Amino acid sequence: MDATNLPPLSVSDFLACASQVLEGAFPVLTVEGEVASMVVRQGKFVFFDLKDETGSVSCFMMVWQLRVALEDGMQVAVQAVPKLTARGKFSLTVQQVRPVGQGSIKKNFELLRQRLSTEGLFAPERKRPVPEWPEHIAVVSSPQAAGYADFMTIISQRWGGMQIDVYAVPVQGAGAADRIIRAIERCNRRATVPQVLAIVRGGGSADDLQVFNDEALVRAIAASRVPTVVGVGHDTDETLADLAADVRAVTPTNAAQLITPDATAVRTRLAEQLQAMKRTIIATVDDELVSVQHQLAEARARLARRQQVLEQQCAALQARLRLYNPAATLARGYALVRGQATIGQTITIERYSDMITAEVTHVERKTTNETGEIRHT
Repeated sequence: MDATNLPPLSVSDFLACASQVLEGAFPVLTVEGEVASMVVRQGKFVFFDLKDETGSVSCFMMVWQLRVALEDGMQVAVQAVPKLTARGKFSLTVQQVRPVGQGSIKKNFELLRQRLSTEGLFAPERKRPVPEWPEHIAVVSSPQAAGYADFMTIISQRWGGMQIDVYAVPVQGAGAADRIIRAIERCNRRATVPQVLAIVRGGGSADDLQVFNDEALVRAIAASRVPTVVGVGHDTDETLADLAADVRAVTPTNAAQLITPDATAVRTRLAEQLQAMKRTIIATVDDELVSVQHQLAEARARLARRQQVLEQQCAALQARLRLYNPAATLARGYALVRGQATIGQTITIERYSDMITAEVTHVERKTTNETGEIRHT
């Protein structure tokens, strides 16, 4: 078709057609460059230029899509859709930003770390301990990752028999952070939540581990109502997810060790505690036995002393009884006279060895004067 025969287009129609052609040719593309002239407007809109040595393109995105700490001079890769505006200005509508290059990655890490730390996400006082004897745990990882295999092996060796919920997700690359976030949210929505949530992956390059510096993921870990253990990379690696977790493990293997007790060590400790309890019980019984024996000896001594006192009292009473016994008096030569002391009356005289009956023929009265002298009348 001869283009000269086409009806003329208005500027707006031309720009709309050109924009559609552009979007059709490049529905989503990744562009890498240096950030310049970054500004946030109304707390919602992010504008910046992406440039290299010879070119520059304007970029726009929503602030909620920005999950890295962005500033001028950082080298980034943006996932974006090209747009041609009604004013004829070419720009990129950005969907995702990630730092590239060691300098930019480190800069993003430090900026985001400082901001989240100021908000209190890494504060020690908000850290929660993991239970000593877990029965139900969850793990978020890629089943294809070596770190996952190490984690599961150590778990089964140390403390088998637990319920383990596995949330299979990619642990690197585009979209991995969102998949991990959704897994955390699903875990937290369970009617019966696990006691611990482990997020693990093995080692990798700085680029591979960038997913664990994603701001939204870090916030999801900090907000989890299930205590979190993060074991990512090797002992020399540090991510913001590590800092936000309740417990940081240096490797997936270490994460398994921190979550579970060692069954062999537990059995040994229980045996030692049982022996200690046995010794304590035996010692307590021995002490009680000695105490009872001592109390029994004291009771016997008190009874013996009481018996001696009673025997002495009994002997004294017997002596007094003997003293007051008429027979004893008669034995000493006295006599007991029964009857009326009247002339002509018969009386009985009892001596120790015999009885005498006699008639009263004479009665002599005895009186005592003022001086105590006895007189017979």
